[in-house]
Amino acid sequence: MWQNENDTLKRTFTFQDFKQAMQFMNEVAEVAEEMNHHPWWSNVYNKVTIELTTHDANNTVTDLDHALAKRIDSIYNNLTQTAS
Repeated sequence: MWQNENDTLKRTFTFQDFKQAMQFMNEVAEVAEEMNHHPWWSNVYNKVTIELTTHDANNTVTDLDHALAKRIDSIYNNLTQTAS
């Protein structure tokens, strides 16, 4: 579940392993590039933490952040359901 913290949407995703986490990051990167809206993120083994904020709107959460979060959730759900 996404959390709104300090004008950012934040969520940590957990995967089976590092390879699946990297696949997720690559798929998210494609969508982020398509939307021209890039996340702050980090990866440690099977966990990816993502933070979304809109810099052009004085670092606040906007509809663009919510739209990207929805797309990210879809990628996560598709990837983890396929792997189950």
